[in-house]
Amino acid sequence: MASRCSPPWPGTSRRRTRHSRLVCFRKWQRNKYVGVSLVGKTLAILGFGKVGSEVARRAKGLGMHVIAHDPYASADRARAIGVELVSMEEAMTTADFISLHMPLTPATNKMLNDEAFAKMKYGVRIINVARGGVIDEDALVRALDSGIVAQAALDVFTKEPPAPDNKLVLHENVTVTPHLGASTVEAQEGVAIEIAEAVIGALKGELAASAVNAPMVPAEVLSELAPFVVLAEKLGHLAVQLVAGGGGIKSVKVTYASARAPDDLDTRLLRAMITKGLIEPISSVFVNLVNADFTAKQRGVRITEERIILDGSPETPIDYIQVQIANVKSKFPSAISETGEITVEGRVKDGVPHLTKVGAFQVDVSLEGSLILCRQVDQPGMIGSVGSVLGEENINVSFMSVGRIAPRKHAVMAIGVDEEPSKVTLRKIGEIPAIEEFVFLKL
Repeated sequence: MASRCSPPWPGTSRRRTRHSRLVCFRKWQRNKYVGVSLVGKTLAILGFGKVGSEVARRAKGLGMHVIAHDPYASADRARAIGVELVSMEEAMTTADFISLHMPLTPATNKMLNDEAFAKMKYGVRIINVARGGVIDEDALVRALDSGIVAQAALDVFTKEPPAPDNKLVLHENVTVTPHLGASTVEAQEGVAIEIAEAVIGALKGELAASAVNAPMVPAEVLSELAPFVVLAEKLGHLAVQLVAGGGGIKSVKVTYASARAPDDLDTRLLRAMITKGLIEPISSVFVNLVNADFTAKQRGVRITEERIILDGSPETPIDYIQVQIANVKSKFPSAISETGEITVEGRVKDGVPHLTKVGAFQVDVSLEGSLILCRQVDQPGMIGSVGSVLGEENINVSFMSVGRIAPRKHAVMAIGVDEEPSKVTLRKIGEIPAIEEFVFLKL
């Protein structure tokens, strides 16, 4: 029985299924169906997620050289397994075996077509245990007839069950199974547990990679983006609190800086979380991944996105996220950038979201608690003065950062606090002579 983690390469390369049929009919034809060895052959895995990774481990144990293509795959994880991440072009042109493990999306629909097969090595072998639609079945028949594809092993089809006269099912060089990938006792138990965990997580308000009416994000991508998801929501929550009156937001610009190519960075999930952070504090609406875009449109909030391509390693999906709210007044004027928008910017550091810019001022403060922002004359003793006020009121400071334009000019002090200061405490901070403006932001 085939499984998703151990597709039938040995059966495919040695024509085991056809041998079995022939023996059943009392035909002993050892020389007619000669196979190939897996040792030393190159396997290209298209879709290097959880299943693709497990396939790679097993293929390495069979003595194969394994390469993979997946725009969302972590280079560190690939190196740990001993797999080389390559372009789609290189994967198709160098592989002896190609194993498919990606979801069926508009981008992957009929990904293996006549053009793709024409680039492959003569005699390549194809294994599809993903979704039938990722292969153009008519094109595969032509590739088999021409010899470009020596053999194919298919567990899935575009239409299931396939028609009795399906050319692939009847083809001499095709091994087929009736979508048996998850047909083991262990797999069925695993699916049941996964469903239960997904339901529990959804009820807790956690992100779910399996939601069918939310942005479709593979589990491995969701895991990689998780800290940036938190950062996105907190930046939206922080930005809206800087708006005077807490409303009137019409135009929001979100900028993502990344070393990855634009097509390799899906920002729908991040946009939804920024929308959640912007809208929930000023309304009674509960915003989630499903209704975020609709809710923003309904409230007249136009959210635009921009991507800045950076030089460097693409191992980290995002370098920073910037949120700008245009045409509004701010309760903390220093948050207004030179271009006139309320501007906040953040990064993920060691898995923790940090605020790194307010207006034109560079800061560096963790966003794990609440925040006090102070704009003051840059002079000695300011940190001590504010810290003393907070200490007298038993307010614990978790982090403090000061960003300034130039020495002895103006500075913004960002203070992370574990408790919410009272109005009296905030008034005392505002009464410190050198402090010109301040705001408390509850995160």
